[in-house]
Amino acid sequence: MKDSTFKYYPTFWQAANLVVIYIFIQTLIDFPLAIYDYNHGTDWLYQPWIKVPVFLGSTLLILYLGYYYSGLKFNQVFSFKLFNILVIPSMIITFGGLQYFLNEINIHFEKILPPPAWFMELFARLFDSDLGVWGGILRIVIIAPIVEELIFRGVIMAGFSRIYHPVFAILFSALLFALFHLNPWQFPAAFALGLILGWIRIRTGSVLACIAGHAIHNGLVFLSVYYYTDLKDLSFMQSGVSINYGIHFLLFAIGIASIWFFTHKRAKNQI
Repeated sequence: MKDSTFKYYPTFWQAANLVVIYIFIQTLIDFPLAIYDYNHGTDWLYQPWIKVPVFLGSTLLILYLGYYYSGLKFNQVFSFKLFNILVIPSMIITFGGLQYFLNEINIHFEKILPPPAWFMELFARLFDSDLGVWGGILRIVIIAPIVEELIFRGVIMAGFSRIYHPVFAILFSALLFALFHLNPWQFPAAFALGLILGWIRIRTGSVLACIAGHAIHNGLVFLSVYYYTDLKDLSFMQSGVSINYGIHFLLFAIGIASIWFFTHKRAKNQI
């Protein structure tokens, strides 16, 4: 690890405190409302005039605290650098290949530890919205990637990349990212996603690239949830397990290699 361990903010435990504060603020409002809704058959928890102010308020507070205590310039914490546009199709290929493996991991994990019915209902509601499909896209594909990447690959990685070796910075940020989702059934997939997004942050030096990658991943998940029946009828999805593994592993490998290639010049200049 680097000698600047105590110079920059946040360290791992400081970042963990930020995440806990963020979750605590939202839980302070959400938990009582959830209990009330459960006992009275109401739907207060999902009212936009309650959710939006709580969400925006807690998010802005955490981003401000992280930025303030970092002591860095704004563009050092929230690095909105432009990156090679060819990284985007590379990320589409990468996450397209990754989806199959994450789905397989989730299936096996749920066999070992079956999720309760209330959790499945809660998870399904993430994709529902009063605005229909477009509301779900706004929430899952646009808002979530922006907020989560500003926190984890912005505030947190700004400190981690200056304190720890890149490998540890990626691992620690991915661990916090997975724990942030607060459910064991999503942990393996969230951790894997966090690893790749952390690596993309190191390779590109841009939070924008991470937001784009996260949006691509969530968009593919969204499509798979809404159009699962149509997608599974595609000819290559009907292939044997070994063929599917081969196809998706090849896609993932090509995507990762492409990202590495298109960011090689920047990474070389950093050394």
